[in-house]
Amino acid sequence: MAVPRNRHSNARKNTKRAHHAKKPLMLSTCSNCAASCISHRICGACGFYGGKSIIAKEKV
Repeated sequence: MAVPRNRHSNARKNTKRAHHAKKPLMLSTCSNCAASCISHRICGACGFYGGKSIIAKEKV
């Protein structure tokens, strides 16, 4: 197992981790029911994806 020879400073460590932050979800609107949903996923409200009914949802 590789062992680093010298200790990295806090500034150097934190600049390496600068891109590790969580990014917000990219929400889009469903073309069928206009509810907000995650891109490239089945709509949780109506069950449509790509203009087709994937999951049959009961209307309540």
